[in-house]
Amino acid sequence: MSNEKNFSRRRFLQFTGLTLVGAAHAAPAVATEQAASSVGATPPAFARLLRTASLPQPKGARVVIVGGGWSGLTLAKYLKRHNPAFDVLLIDRHPSFVSFPLSNSWLADQINLDFLSHSFFDAADNHDYHFLQATVLGFDRESRKVYTDVGHIAYEYLVLAPGIDYDYARIGVEDAEQQELLFQHYPGGFVSASELLTIKHKIQTFKGGTFVLNVPNGDYRCTAAPYERACMMAAVFKKRRVHAKILLLDMNTGIKIKKDGFHRAFDELYKDYIEYLPSSEISGIDLDAKAVTTEFDEYPFDDAIIYPPIRASRLIDEAGIANPKSPQRAANTDPFRYHVVGDEHVYVTGDSRGQPFSKGGHTAHSEGKYVAEVIAGHALGKDIAWRSPQTMCFSSVEIDPLQAMSIITYYKFNEQTNVFDFDRTHMIEDWDLQGGQASLAWAEGMFRDLFYR
Repeated sequence: MSNEKNFSRRRFLQFTGLTLVGAAHAAPAVATEQAASSVGATPPAFARLLRTASLPQPKGARVVIVGGGWSGLTLAKYLKRHNPAFDVLLIDRHPSFVSFPLSNSWLADQINLDFLSHSFFDAADNHDYHFLQATVLGFDRESRKVYTDVGHIAYEYLVLAPGIDYDYARIGVEDAEQQELLFQHYPGGFVSASELLTIKHKIQTFKGGTFVLNVPNGDYRCTAAPYERACMMAAVFKKRRVHAKILLLDMNTGIKIKKDGFHRAFDELYKDYIEYLPSSEISGIDLDAKAVTTEFDEYPFDDAIIYPPIRASRLIDEAGIANPKSPQRAANTDPFRYHVVGDEHVYVTGDSRGQPFSKGGHTAHSEGKYVAEVIAGHALGKDIAWRSPQTMCFSSVEIDPLQAMSIITYYKFNEQTNVFDFDRTHMIEDWDLQGGQASLAWAEGMFRDLFYR
């Protein structure tokens, strides 16, 4: 029996991170020694994990990036730019990229889906790295191998950018079947493109009544997005002359960003459509009765989009690299270098990292460029000075023509409080046509940088 096969039966369950990347409700993959022995041979599906993935032989130190979102795509490009000798491999389970930033404008028919959709192959070809469509099941930091459904891959550096998972238990939905039903019928719209398609159909076909939206508490993907979505939905209902009430249940004590601008939009543009209720923490959802429960009230609805609190991808937790003090199970990383504490060959970026920076696309892009320099520098024995990521966020509030407001900010580390604070913030809360055009120009520039020469 080969050493590889012996290894599979003794230690497979000791691998860190045996879970499906980005699958909000996926159970960990399980293969026990007893199960393998009971069939007398290695099952075919299990055998695929043990073989080497069919890839070109690396021509330099291989850097494997898990997750083809804004952070992963940025890292793949800029790792090659800062160290052309790297052999960079980007892995994502999806066949193509669909942008969540600017998707609210697509929901309101201000842009086409083609504007948000791009090819991983184009990005890889144009920036001289490899793309593999596969599901990452786990990785072993001791042997430096990533395990996927098409085989394992050795790495010199590993970057985890797997995004988020929903945490339905934090809104009182703990039953797995109920979670799946909630995910399918009332998707939050921040994990998969299918969610966005379902949400757009809801908006375009809603016949009237109460439509519930919510804002999660804690850190979540794109702070302004739920408020922007309420505006875009109200604009569509107003245009369609639908008699609808958007009930926006905010689990926070108030609007978290661009507060004055959003309040003014609610009051001046959508007073007959949006009812905003802060401090409305969801404690339960009755799918049969179609009702949302908070601490003090119950709200029946005709349709809903439920954005639950989020957590870091379960890959982080299953890998044993989550910070036990993090309520959202974010990775336990060096706050300035992004590597897992005690392992300078594994890095975590994007939504699963522990720093409290925005989880927006521009932030992920900005920090991705920096982390690429850090990894390239580490390989060359150079130390790269820390620099703050930049957050740039546009929020559309009106359509035909598209009008938006914006914010740009950086961050600084407060040595007295040991936390990151905002720094050099510039916010424009008066929406206008110029802001709407700027949001489109920003996205065009970002997509050009990530996918094209």
